[in-house]
Amino acid sequence: MAGRSPALVYFSSASGNTHRFVTRLGWAASRIAVEPDAPLPMVDAPFVLLCPTYADGQGRGAVPKQVIRFLNDPARRKHICGVIGTGNRNFGATYALAGRIISEKCNVPLLYTLELAGTDTDIARVTDGLQKLGDNLCSTVS
Repeated sequence: MAGRSPALVYFSSASGNTHRFVTRLGWAASRIAVEPDAPLPMVDAPFVLLCPTYADGQGRGAVPKQVIRFLNDPARRKHICGVIGTGNRNFGATYALAGRIISEKCNVPLLYTLELAGTDTDIARVTDGLQKLGDNLCSTVS
């Protein structure tokens, strides 16, 4: 029996790295808009959040304000089942920090981290992981 696929929700800044990754992934996804007052996607099923890191050198501001606003709604937050963090390895300890913060705050697993727009290997690994997560959701969610 095929698994129930988790939805994807992602944030991508003007650089578009996360957007390019999601496009290459080919998985249905909802985007959290860059504009701070834009309407937020509605989610009423399990989803994985993809979030880049925008921290200063001390790690402050790692989670974009738009993502915080999205997750501050309990009706949305209750459906998050995992997070994928993105970033740039050049930033050392703050690489994919937003993913680690969201994982801890929302008590969900950090499923994967990838750099910038990801590689073909990242696409394959994330696709496989999402399919396996979907299989697990199928057996745990009615």
